[in-house]
Amino acid sequence: MTKSRRIGLSKSKIAAYEQCPRRLWLQTHAPEEAKFDDGAEARFAAGNDVGEIARRLVSGGVLVEEEDLGAALEATQRHLAERPRPLFEATFQHDGVLVRADVLSPDKKGGWHIAEVKSSTGVKDPHLRDLATQVWVMEAAGLTVSCAAVRHLDRDFVLRKAGRYKGLFADTDLTDAVRPIIAGRPTLVRAARAMLSKGEPVREPGPHCHAPYECEFQDWCGRGAPEGPEWGIDLLPRTGAKLAALWAEKGITDLCDLPDDAELSPLHERIRRVTVTGKPHVDRKAIRAETAAWTYPRIWIDFETIAFPVPRWIGTSPWQQVPFQVSAHVEARGGRIDHVEELDLSGGDPRPAIAARLAALPKKGTVIAWNAGFEKRCFRELAEACPYHAEALLDLERRTVDLLPVARNHYYHRDQRGSWSIKAVLPTLAPELDYGGLEVKDGADAQTAYMEAIAPDCSPERRRAIETALLAYCARDTWAMLEVLRRMID
Repeated sequence: MTKSRRIGLSKSKIAAYEQCPRRLWLQTHAPEEAKFDDGAEARFAAGNDVGEIARRLVSGGVLVEEEDLGAALEATQRHLAERPRPLFEATFQHDGVLVRADVLSPDKKGGWHIAEVKSSTGVKDPHLRDLATQVWVMEAAGLTVSCAAVRHLDRDFVLRKAGRYKGLFADTDLTDAVRPIIAGRPTLVRAARAMLSKGEPVREPGPHCHAPYECEFQDWCGRGAPEGPEWGIDLLPRTGAKLAALWAEKGITDLCDLPDDAELSPLHERIRRVTVTGKPHVDRKAIRAETAAWTYPRIWIDFETIAFPVPRWIGTSPWQQVPFQVSAHVEARGGRIDHVEELDLSGGDPRPAIAARLAALPKKGTVIAWNAGFEKRCFRELAEACPYHAEALLDLERRTVDLLPVARNHYYHRDQRGSWSIKAVLPTLAPELDYGGLEVKDGADAQTAYMEAIAPDCSPERRRAIETALLAYCARDTWAMLEVLRRMID
């Protein structure tokens, strides 16, 4: 048995136990049953990028790079015995719990400042608990902790010069906040070990499967579970989960079994009625009235964006959504439809090319988007980044209207299952345009494809295939909006 195996628990394993004891048990005893989503690898890579930049901004630091945990423990003690200097991945253990500190810096009074580096733009409850585990282990191992902080990205940082990341991070001091959590760590660790020494614990799937992190064992825990109701009450938007719990206490789980006097909101009652009868709700007169002022040419528009925790392009901030693709179907009054698109897979700043393409769109007519607040923000941020085209971009933003509330107010098909995303509405009106046959099927796929295409090791052939797939997907989004309105009215 290796030293790392004897250590037993870690910061991440304690976090898994706090989310769900069954998750930790499965990580320990059945790791082969884990199934990670397609974005897990990208998130891991992004976290590594953030950690690397955080180390680069601390001068004179030494990386404890030993992979064997026993060797890492010995190397950490050796560095601590030398002259005080910052350490990265300093490794400690106590009571069989191992932690590695992202950044450990000496202060002027003989103590140490711990910084737990996170790729978010603020502190979340799991961060606080991770930090508490670190402080507990380090202090028990004999380290004097003078300050414990989460070092997160500063949302106000703007990249002004390539490679210059000074100011990218901000520290939130949580030294006092971790103390109550530390006090409970010995008891929690004993409980976790006791749980691990027994058989697989039983816990039914629930909200804990998704928060604070997506659990990788959802398929395992859901195997053999009885099928839920065909039309669960929890499909009702916004408060559906709460309503489902309340009605479950009365023995009702299916939306179709709710009584007519269930005192639902008008929107929820419409969903219930359509679900029960199977007859779609569509108020064509209201839709025509609400869209009558939408002048021609109508410009149906959609952006695809990417957000990096560490900004790559001048003028961008952490996690800023930057458009790398745009599609616009331009519909003339007489029925002619032209398609305009732009996609930049060079890996360079995509905004200038997209801004130029948008600036060439018609200077009159209504711009139509689905959930238009996002597109309007893209226009504004592009205008700021590309001032040469600012007037045209801001004019497009002023002319933008939202098709989503029109559909939400006046249309519903039970196959939407409580959702008014374009991908939920489209198949109920134009099933031949369903996204299932596309290689890129949603925004997450588009971002993954973009990241693959701009990677240095992406072959020209693969990049061309990705380009074709992305163009087809974004064009489907804008054509879908046009068809949704057309078929709601006709």
